[in-house]
Amino acid sequence: MLSKDSLKFFSEFMNSASPSGYEEEAAAVFRARLGKYCDRVETDVMGNTAGVLNGDAGVKVMLAGHYDEIGFQVVYISDEGLLYFRPNGGIDKLNVPSTEVDVLTASGRVPGVVGKKPIHLLKGSERDTPPDLSDMWIDIGAEDKAAAEKLVSVGDPVVMRANFRILGENRVMSKGMDDKVGAFIVAEVMRNLAGRKLNVAVYGVGTVQEELGLRGATVSAFGINPDIGIALDVGFATDIPDIPKKLLGDVRLGKGPELSRSADNNVVLGKMIRKVAAKHKIPYQETASHRASGGTDAAQIQLTRSGVATALLSIPNRYMHSQVEICDLRDIEYSIKLLTEFIASLTGKESFIPGIGDK
Repeated sequence: MLSKDSLKFFSEFMNSASPSGYEEEAAAVFRARLGKYCDRVETDVMGNTAGVLNGDAGVKVMLAGHYDEIGFQVVYISDEGLLYFRPNGGIDKLNVPSTEVDVLTASGRVPGVVGKKPIHLLKGSERDTPPDLSDMWIDIGAEDKAAAEKLVSVGDPVVMRANFRILGENRVMSKGMDDKVGAFIVAEVMRNLAGRKLNVAVYGVGTVQEELGLRGATVSAFGINPDIGIALDVGFATDIPDIPKKLLGDVRLGKGPELSRSADNNVVLGKMIRKVAAKHKIPYQETASHRASGGTDAAQIQLTRSGVATALLSIPNRYMHSQVEICDLRDIEYSIKLLTEFIASLTGKESFIPGIGDK
């Protein structure tokens, strides 16, 4: 079970604001947590943060979870004092109307709501068609453009309102679960490893701008130059209606993290992780990625310099890229234990060359 201290950190981290390209608030929470347990903590010019343990070892392991989240950015302020916006990351326009948001300004957060034309005034055809983002606006309660401009500026980033909560006995719900849950796991693994004997160097990284094209992982992996890279992200839970298991597999909350098989996953590394899971009786779920390659930080880490042995570990997630993403605390706990035991088991002499390293 996660400790009260870990849950407190989890809540603070999830409630932080971190729209892609503007991750400073989440980075500060992450950096403070790593600073308690790591030998040193580094932040690069893009905003990636890395905690380091046993940094003088010859073999480097990089754990990566991205702490950026989807959001919006103000592009225009109307005469009525309404804010028009563009998406920042993969926005599902069906989820946007009536969303509570915070505009992140130089003076702090300004609350608002996403508005659109009310249903009573929609024509027949309009009622059956989702509105475009350009037909929505953010209302911050300003009476006109001058009043709005005293509070916000064009270019200000926007995030969904903080809403972390525990549902039932084991479920957690929040905006930005994708992928602050992965970065949270990275931090907890580093906390666990701080008390273990290590034969490898471990870099626990919170990456930025994943939602804009895996940008932070590209930079941080180049700087670290790891031998092993493990990306922590969310995956699709298929235990809700109308999700095609024949395309995405049978993935359930609470049954363990997903261990993926795709071109982004080194075959030898995958076998080693699964052996550790079996040895310690840690549940996990086998998945074949819905795409041959790409979509997570693992894809960019793998291609760093002359190549990195990579693996992807995913936390099953319901309602991805919405304000109410749901994950399971048991999957989080299993992931922390699995990665802790795997890294602690490394001798630093392993080979990950397919067909050679697994002999």
